[in-house]
Amino acid sequence: MKSYRKELWFNLPQRRGLVNITRDVQNAINDSGVTEGLVLVNAMHITASVIINDDEYGLHSDFEKWLERLAPEKPHSQYAHNNGEDNADAHMKRQIMGREVVVAITDGRLDLGPWEQIFYYEFDGRRNKRALIKIIGE
Repeated sequence: MKSYRKELWFNLPQRRGLVNITRDVQNAINDSGVTEGLVLVNAMHITASVIINDDEYGLHSDFEKWLERLAPEKPHSQYAHNNGEDNADAHMKRQIMGREVVVAITDGRLDLGPWEQIFYYEFDGRRNKRALIKIIGE
């Protein structure tokens, strides 16, 4: 069995944003030489997520509105965590959206549905952060 590890680095200029990393994950699979197996992609920070969904602007906008209703950024004083920080909402948003995705690799390709794409979802940007790609298989 083969194993391959790669990190993707991000520094989004805004507080929140989605980055389509599907091509980056497929490139890592290509580099790994794995043709049958699994790929795990996870955010390495507690204020970011990796998700699978449609790459459609309206949906991304809906995510933002929905998450802001569930865990509003302001007022920062509403959160006990915001003692010297202002990112408690980012922790909550990550908890809602999750940490990672696992996708099958078949014939050396991501085995995704027709509209599925992989995204890094940042909730507290403007600094260096990373996601891990871990591939195992034959």
